[in-house]
Amino acid sequence: MKPSVLIAAAVAAAASLPMPADAGPAPAPPYKAEKCFGVAAAGQNDCQTATHSCAGESKTAAAGDSWIYVPAGTCMKINGGSPTPKES
Repeated sequence: MKPSVLIAAAVAAAASLPMPADAGPAPAPPYKAEKCFGVAAAGQNDCQTATHSCAGESKTAAAGDSWIYVPAGTCMKINGGSPTPKES
């Protein structure tokens, strides 16, 4: 195989890989929202914590220091939800 074909194939393969999420917290939703700690699924958090630097990097579900945006007034209705950080 020609080197130019191999390079083109490598570039095409790299371009098809998913791009990482933007670093930093998730943008605020368009609805009235509040932060809810301790209910995010693994990899679905909207914030940075002491253990990672941006949204979507939580390694465990329901980490007490990770939060997600929820509609205002619903956090305390979610099992395990807290409007303030919890010990992990």
